[in-house]
Amino acid sequence: MNAIVMRRASAWPQRTMRAALLLVAVAFLVVFLLFPLAVVFAEALRQGVAAFLASIAQPEARSSILLTLLVAGIAVPLNLVFGVSAAWLMTRFQFRGKALLGTIIDIPFSVSPVISGLIYVLLFGAQGWFGPWLDAHGIKVIFAVPGLVLATVFVTLPFVARELIPLMQSQGGEEDEAARVLGALLYGVLLCNARAMGEFGAVSVVSGHIRGLTTTMPLEVEMRYNEYDYVGAFAVASLLALLALFTLAIKSLLEWRYADALAAHAPGGH
Repeated sequence: MNAIVMRRASAWPQRTMRAALLLVAVAFLVVFLLFPLAVVFAEALRQGVAAFLASIAQPEARSSILLTLLVAGIAVPLNLVFGVSAAWLMTRFQFRGKALLGTIIDIPFSVSPVISGLIYVLLFGAQGWFGPWLDAHGIKVIFAVPGLVLATVFVTLPFVARELIPLMQSQGGEEDEAARVLGALLYGVLLCNARAMGEFGAVSVVSGHIRGLTTTMPLEVEMRYNEYDYVGAFAVASLLALLALFTLAIKSLLEWRYADALAAHAPGGH
């Protein structure tokens, strides 16, 4: 009896700590994630569904949606090719400068997106290093779609590679490794796509904010908000939020799918 009482007494601090940590985590999620997300949708629908749909149907909004999908549709496959190539190179070969390559891959994580945008302006702008040559040949990079793609590729470059490299470095059976790598690859692509569609800083610098031509969805949100079109701004923002939630749903599905695959390939699995 005394042993049972002592076990219960010793377990009480753990239960208290667990409950406290759970309470803190839930509070942070509610205050910093769920509440702001709910505000976005509430503001978007403040004047009703008709006003929401009208805001989304405006030509500028449609143009920003299509441009966002176009830029992500180009940047993500490019980073997929780079990420797979870099991960394969980093994990299957030994060469001088390997550590330097790993550091270079991580540069977009540490450099401000605004700075990356300014770099492209310095290189390809009208007064940049290659600007006069590009202008003479009728090639437009800055304040055009190519500049948006370049800036987005730079910002999202590490995502696929950094998901693949740790898993490809680990040892395991071929089937087990294939399941892990495929899951990490798809997860990296999802993260890359989510960041590509939501990127603001670098794209803002190279876009020129030309309405209907170079404004992606994040830029359209900013411009509408600055014009006091709050319903329109939150309507476009809610679409971005829905894309993020959709990405989260696919991520959860992939985790569930490849958890089953890994369990099946584990020792004793079927």
